[in-house]
Amino acid sequence: MSEDLRRTQLYELHRETARITSFAGFEMPLWYEGIIPEHLSVRRNVGLFDISHMGRVLVEGTDSERFLNYIITNNVSKLRRNDAQYSVMCNEHGGIIDDFVVYRLDFNKFLVVFNASNRETDYNWLLSHTQAFEVMISDISDDVAMFAAQGPRAAGMLQKISTADLTKIERFRCTDSKLADVDVFMSRTGYTGEDGFEIFVWNASLSKPESAIRLWREILKAGEPYAIKPCGLGARDTLRLEAGLCLYGNDIDESTTPLEARLSFVVDFEKESFIGKDSLTKQKSGEIERRRVGIKMIGRGIPRPGFDICSDDDVKIGYVTSGSFSPLLEYGIGIGYIRTAQMPEDELVYVKIRNSLVEGRVVSFPVYDTKEYGYKRLLLPS
Repeated sequence: MSEDLRRTQLYELHRETARITSFAGFEMPLWYEGIIPEHLSVRRNVGLFDISHMGRVLVEGTDSERFLNYIITNNVSKLRRNDAQYSVMCNEHGGIIDDFVVYRLDFNKFLVVFNASNRETDYNWLLSHTQAFEVMISDISDDVAMFAAQGPRAAGMLQKISTADLTKIERFRCTDSKLADVDVFMSRTGYTGEDGFEIFVWNASLSKPESAIRLWREILKAGEPYAIKPCGLGARDTLRLEAGLCLYGNDIDESTTPLEARLSFVVDFEKESFIGKDSLTKQKSGEIERRRVGIKMIGRGIPRPGFDICSDDDVKIGYVTSGSFSPLLEYGIGIGYIRTAQMPEDELVYVKIRNSLVEGRVVSFPVYDTKEYGYKRLLLPS
C-alpha cells in the first residue's frame, strides 16, 4: 500500500484480520471472512462496518439553516432536533456534487456526513459559499470515529450496551447515548437497505483512538449471541447495490441530475432558492432524457460498469454504472441509465458482455423481496 493512503482509527485492528484495499484514498478492510458471508450476515442477522473514512462537518451559526437550504436541494427547515435527512447538493447546472445525510443537532447546529471520496471537495464547496451567511464550517472528520451496525438484529444487539431506549428511535431519527460507557451519537440510518444504526464516537481522534477501539470490540462481543460479523467494503457495495442505493462516482456525479437519478424526492422545488434550482426546474418542465434503472440478469453474466445496455436488435439504449453478483439472489444485478425515449415497454433489455447480448430485465429497487429483507419488513403488520 502507498504511504500516502490515509487510515482510520481502527486500522491496526483491521490489519490483524482483514484483507486491506485502497478506497477513496484510505486503507480499508475489503473483507474479513469473505464478501458473501458478510453480506448474508447483514441481511439475516447483523454486521458491523467501520465507516470512519467518510467526511463529517459541523455547520453552526445563526444562518446555518438558511445556508444549508441554499446549498442543498432538500429542506432542512423540516428537521426537528435529532432528525436526519438524505439530500444532495448540486452545481448551477443541476449536476450532483455529492449525496449525503444532514443531521439537526440543535436549532443552529447541523452535522453533514458525505462520501469519503469527496471530503475535500465538499468541505471546500461549503466554505466557498459562506460569504453571505453568518455560519461556521468545521471539519471534524479526523476527530470522530464512525461505525455502522446493520441488519435485522442490530437494534436488539445494541440495546444490550445502550443507555438509550432504541425502540423509541424511528428511522432517520437520532439520539445521544452511551454504548458500553462510551459517549456516542446514534442515527437509525445506513447504506445497506437494512435496519440498523450509524454510530458516531465522539472524542476518538486519529491520535487518540482508544475509545473507538474499545467500543468496536465491545460491540462485537455484545453481538456474539446475534451471530455478528465484522464487514468490509465488499459487502457494503453488494448490499447497497441490492437496495438500489447510489455510489457517487459510479451512479451519480456532476454530469447527473437528481431527476435523472430518480432522486427527485430530495428536491424541494417549493424552496425560494437553492443552487441548481433554475436548471432543475427547467429539466422538470421538459423531457428528462435518461433515467436510472435497476437490472436483474436473466441470462448468465454480471453487468459491469461501462457495459452497454441494448435492445433486442443490438441498438445501444443505455449503459451500466454499477454491477455485481447478488449474494442473496444468486444472479447478476446492476444499476444503469437508459434513454427515456428507448425505455422498453416489456422491461426486457440486453447487456453486452464480451460481445454477447445477455438477457436482463428492468426492475425497481430494492431488488429483493421487502417482505423478507430490508428495513421495510419492520413496517409490516406483525
